[in-house]
Amino acid sequence: MSDATEIVLLVGRIIFSIQFLSAGFAHFKMSEQMVGYARSMGVPAAALGGWPSGVWLLAGGLSVALGVWPDLGALLIALWGIPSAWFIHGWWRYEDEQQKQNQQLIFMRNVAFVGAAIALFALFVAFGDQLRYVITGPLFNF
Repeated sequence: MSDATEIVLLVGRIIFSIQFLSAGFAHFKMSEQMVGYARSMGVPAAALGGWPSGVWLLAGGLSVALGVWPDLGALLIALWGIPSAWFIHGWWRYEDEQQKQNQQLIFMRNVAFVGAAIALFALFVAFGDQLRYVITGPLFNF
């Protein structure tokens, strides 16, 4: 990869990670509210929706942004997005059209995050040892 391409990838990784770092801090700051909301949505193991999800999101976001086993970080983000989209933002459960539309938008955002995280996972596995702006190489080697 060229220097310019690697810099673009670094900037993209950082921008991508901002959402998850911000959400991770929110899960710490508002842990009780997050757990309460997860319970109200019928999420199994809703207690994980508080600070444990915050740890998960911070680990994934920092891993991708800093390049510390970034393949694992991308995988953490992808694995967070699936239950979050399904259980928390299941727009089909809403009667109110405005709420349904808002939840569908967030659901689709999470689906896009999952897709982007899977693509980053593949990139880090394929090129991880060749990337310059990472702290470690990939954890996985296929």
